[in-house]
Amino acid sequence: RPDLFGTPARLGNFFDVLAGRAVAGRLPATSILDAILDAFNPIWPGRLVLAGIPLGDVWRHDAIVADDGTAGLMPFHKLSQWLAYSLVEPLEEAGIAVVDLDGLTGLAEYRNGGLFVDAGVLVPHGADLEQAFAVDAPVVVEWRALTVALLDLLAERMRAGLGLDATSLPLAKV
Repeated sequence: RPDLFGTPARLGNFFDVLAGRAVAGRLPATSILDAILDAFNPIWPGRLVLAGIPLGDVWRHDAIVADDGTAGLMPFHKLSQWLAYSLVEPLEEAGIAVVDLDGLTGLAEYRNGGLFVDAGVLVPHGADLEQAFAVDAPVVVEWRALTVALLDLLAERMRAGLGLDATSLPLAKV
């Protein structure tokens, strides 16, 4: 992808592309994620594909209802969002204000989900704790989706309790 990484390819060129997408020195966090998903889609061979695009960290679940090709699909993009969050500080150090951080989600990963289980917020059925599941099992997809939703609720409660807004305490800091 010379349009994103240059010729010869360098990761630093990707930073320059992101910086070039800033308007008046401001770049929405979702623009970072969009660029990452566009750049790295080809690394997900063998995963779900929609309209010829490999979807990456997207899993099927029957409870997801939509009137289009996304019916049954639950997107997480944990690693892509993690990379997006990791690029915020270098962009800001370069003078680009990354805005709307809450446009990204909390990370649907075992540490975050595990904290909710350990704290008793999520209580799996006893049998679910006694076996291993494939990453695409409905119970795993549900757990990850609940983790994302609960992180949003936790952020709201933390902000209210601390008297902060989403700019002062973005989801990335929760």
